[in-house]
Amino acid sequence: MGPRACLLGLLALSVAGQCSYSPEPDQQRTLPPGWVSLGRADPEEELSLTFALRQQNVDRLSELVQAVSDPGSPRYVGGLHRFPPTSTLRQRPEPQVTGTLGLHLGVTPSVIRKRYNLTAQDVGSGATNNSQACAQFLEQYFHASDLAEFMRLFGGSFVHQAAVARVVGQQGRGRAGIEASLDVEYLMSAGANISTWVYSSPGRHESQEPFLQWLLLLSNESALPHVHTVSYGDDEDSLSSAYIQRVNVELMKAAARGLTLLFASGDSGAGCWSVSGRHQFRPSFPASSPYVTTVGGTSFQNPFRITNEVVDYISGGGFSNVFPRPSYQEEAVTSYLTSSPHLPPSSYFNASGRAYPDVAALSDGYWVVSNHVPIPWVSGTSASTPVFGGFLSLINEHRILRGHPPLGFLNPRLYKQHGAGLFDVTHGCHESCLNEEVEGQGFCSGPGWDPVTGWGTPNFPALLKTLIDP
Repeated sequence: MGPRACLLGLLALSVAGQCSYSPEPDQQRTLPPGWVSLGRADPEEELSLTFALRQQNVDRLSELVQAVSDPGSPRYVGGLHRFPPTSTLRQRPEPQVTGTLGLHLGVTPSVIRKRYNLTAQDVGSGATNNSQACAQFLEQYFHASDLAEFMRLFGGSFVHQAAVARVVGQQGRGRAGIEASLDVEYLMSAGANISTWVYSSPGRHESQEPFLQWLLLLSNESALPHVHTVSYGDDEDSLSSAYIQRVNVELMKAAARGLTLLFASGDSGAGCWSVSGRHQFRPSFPASSPYVTTVGGTSFQNPFRITNEVVDYISGGGFSNVFPRPSYQEEAVTSYLTSSPHLPPSSYFNASGRAYPDVAALSDGYWVVSNHVPIPWVSGTSASTPVFGGFLSLINEHRILRGHPPLGFLNPRLYKQHGAGLFDVTHGCHESCLNEEVEGQGFCSGPGWDPVTGWGTPNFPALLKTLIDP
């Protein structure tokens, strides 16, 4: 047996064959808070350990993120990029913007492209090193054959790629997961004809997604995709404070590097849990991180017509109990809190916390191919997130062709421009605690930013015009 580590409540490192450690009685009484001794580990058991060292100069890193991501800053570049080569800009015809575009029997790439005003020319050029990525966790895996069949069924109206360019990590061989299938199929159909990577991180941290493992992998790579979408999340209160803060530092580093990270806002509305006998809303992480762009969800006002959008009642949103409100959203959130006629009782949420989501897209009634079967009516912000991410990749394509850096961390610019280029969603509320006090209603949407749909959903030609230049 080679050198290994063992964990018996306390950590000991073995430098010889078998791991052996017997704590003294006084040591047994000083286990770290939350740790429980389960006895001696099996000598044959392999343990995977991550040593997350305390990070220094975090305040300076936060200042750097703000400086390189805020268009009003003299240091604004969208992030500390490696600039890609330039090429020739292709002209894009202006589409017709209409209110109602016809019937549908479920959301497909064609429905999305019609609703958000994309034309057949709105695809990647293949002339840049532009790329995008999604991440899969919890032993969820996509199948290449499902992706190819999805594009055969639903990708006939636009140029696309039918295969993932690169898988980073372990790709399982079992049945495909609907979550993983949804992510890659809609990232690659929204960000059509753009090289796509999939990061696969099996295993668990505290029985949940190993976000830190994935982020450390990104931090140790020098060349990686510009846009990353993640359709996974956990309740803030389900993670240790040390872990959630350490993950947040890595998210901050990604923002400083000029990566665009999008996370789903969750599918439980405002959430709900009981604290000391009182109900409160339950925010989600990493959706609540100040250094990611969080995507909420909407539905068509008429479920079988391509019409205006309303709130999807499952759309996650609210206020963090861990992270304070960042300066870039101070004006927007204050405006909502002082003008909304339908605020829940103040005891249900932390009004001074980071508010989310930042944007939204359709999240209801998608078609997905998984395990060779077309599956209708798949819903969740797991759908809206890769769609929005794909659109940002298309915008990056135009920026790169003009010799500009990719968008990078989007939030300071998004809030400074007051959601320009987005359809404002002003009707509907999401779900929350089923009690007499709030009767299952969380926050409600309204004009401008709100904690249900953020600034709204993409009107692609307007959003491109807003974001194409520095």
